[in-house]
Amino acid sequence: MDEIDREILAQLQRDGRQTITELAERVRVSVSRCQRRLRELERSGVISGYHAALNGAAVGLGFEVLVFVHLRHGDREHLAAFDEGLAAIPQVIQAERLFGTPDYLLRVVTADLDAYQRLFEEKLATLPNVNQLMSTIVMKRVVAPRPMPIGIGPESKMI
Repeated sequence: MDEIDREILAQLQRDGRQTITELAERVRVSVSRCQRRLRELERSGVISGYHAALNGAAVGLGFEVLVFVHLRHGDREHLAAFDEGLAAIPQVIQAERLFGTPDYLLRVVTADLDAYQRLFEEKLATLPNVNQLMSTIVMKRVVAPRPMPIGIGPESKMI
């Protein structure tokens, strides 16, 4: 990965909807060269997809909770069963398996506290292998999800 690839990535993180022509101009390469590099970044898995960032409150999902999950058992079979059950809950918009305690950190969105309580009781608490769930309501997002810090130049190479 060279500086041109890093600049392509940085530009796409700023504006994923720009045309290939706009991207090539911003990166200062020909359209065909930019297209080849972009296809290679996609093929190699560096670019894993494209999406729109949504405002949860604007779509009726402004209540956000972080859930810390402690499991009973940590063997492969029990972890797989929990992962599968978790993946079937659309309100869980992010889930991380952690080293140490707790075992998982979930980011959950719902319309309000009542909707979260129902989700907690009917879905989260009934997931296989759950020993304990601890919920923390997000008061304020201080740092919104942001682009990966793809630096240009030797002092900031982070990939």
